[in-house]
Amino acid sequence: MEWLFGKKKTPEEMLRQNQRALTKAMRDLDRERQKMEQQEKKIIADIKKMAKQGQMDAVKIMAKDLVRTRRYCKKFMLMRANIQAVSLKIQTLRSTNTMAQAMKGVTKAMQTMNKQLKLPQIQKIMMEFEKQSEIMEMKEEMMNDAIDDAMGDEDDEDESEAIVSQVLDELGLQMADELSGLPSAKDSLAAGAAKQTPQAAGVSDADADLEARLDNLRRQ
Repeated sequence: MEWLFGKKKTPEEMLRQNQRALTKAMRDLDRERQKMEQQEKKIIADIKKMAKQGQMDAVKIMAKDLVRTRRYCKKFMLMRANIQAVSLKIQTLRSTNTMAQAMKGVTKAMQTMNKQLKLPQIQKIMMEFEKQSEIMEMKEEMMNDAIDDAMGDEDDEDESEAIVSQVLDELGLQMADELSGLPSAKDSLAAGAAKQTPQAAGVSDADADLEARLDNLRRQ
């Protein structure tokens, strides 16, 4: 009925159909071979039985039948091997056809992609990408500079350095004054007397006498 409706099988469907037929033929041959093997066993048993009974004529006839049966078994095995070889060839053809169809689809896809990917447009896109990247980097640097100015990090750093320098200068002047302007023994005693507490004012008479003698020596 396929020719009536104008339906045509594809090569893939024809290969699949032929492979199914070959598989069915191999199964039929296997069944026939099993029957022959069972018949061979039965003939061997009958030959032994007739031989025990002394019926040699029947034994000779059954021996010929056994030879034919074994010959048919070998033929079935050979036919099955040939059919299996043909089936493997069909399977190889199907695999090759499948690979060819896949390669055909991939080739079409590659052609479409190659048509879409035009070299001048790609170069233009890459140049534009590089340009926008540079612009973005410049804006990022400007934003960083603006943030630094807003936070005042440089001014703080300069002020911190000025404070450190001032402290070091003051420490240097103070040490120079301490080294060059050390007080004398007289000044030390006068300063010590001025800083004495009211309790130190009440010294003993010996100390007062000593102070008086020192004053006389200074006047002379």
